[in-house]
Amino acid sequence: MPRQPIGEKPMTDAERQARYLAARAAGTPLIRIRQPTDHRSRIRRWQDAVAALTALQAEYAAWLEALPANLQDSTTAEALQAICDLDLGELQAIEPPRGFGRD
Repeated sequence: MPRQPIGEKPMTDAERQARYLAARAAGTPLIRIRQPTDHRSRIRRWQDAVAALTALQAEYAAWLEALPANLQDSTTAEALQAICDLDLGELQAIEPPRGFGRD
């Protein structure tokens, strides 16, 4: 998600550079926020993604069952039914390769 502009319009490159140099000259500490690195293995990320899809499918099934009678023939119900009809068992059965030399 991009950062919100500070002013009414985006700064030009020259304005951004001048602001940066003025802050460095004033001794303002530089604050950098880094996104945490995902240290999970590919296998673990795959398993987590499949688990998330399975959980979402269960939520959509509950939503489909809770739809009122007047919405059973709507496009929402059709989309929910299509999601519930997906066979995630094939995805769950896949075991990704462990990597070079560890197969």
